[in-house]
Amino acid sequence: MSSPRNWRRAAAATAVAAVAFGTFAGTSTVAVAAPAPTSSTAAPITAQAVENLGLTVRQAKGVQHRSRAFGYNPGTIDGYLGTNSWKAIQSSLKEHGRYSGAIDGIVGPETIKGLQSAMKEFWGYTGAIDGIAGEGTRAAFARYGSWCADLYGY
Repeated sequence: MSSPRNWRRAAAATAVAAVAFGTFAGTSTVAVAAPAPTSSTAAPITAQAVENLGLTVRQAKGVQHRSRAFGYNPGTIDGYLGTNSWKAIQSSLKEHGRYSGAIDGIVGPETIKGLQSAMKEFWGYTGAIDGIAGEGTRAAFARYGSWCADLYGY
């Protein structure tokens, strides 16, 4: 058992035995690290970059255009509400006293609460200001998005 191949087999067998023994004996198991991926097909995990909250591309373009018309920079008007679009929305909500968090473009509960507050006042949202983007929040946001899209000809 002096070759590297035999050593790897012995190490693997020992690890399997240690895990099995530890499990059966009621003790903690031994952690064995998985080999690093060598394939070029392994893709890095990335955060979701777009959150339209159910808006169509047409509605989202309207919202982006409306943000730009009010002096906020939503980035490219492409119908996909990414970080820059949400920063513009957060800035607008903050300016109108509906949001007090960081202008970070993250669609978290505080951003949703600010959106719900605006949708309640102007777009028929009747639910709680709870930071959960449920059906009512999405429907009111869609009404706003449709109005914006009609206004700007999308």
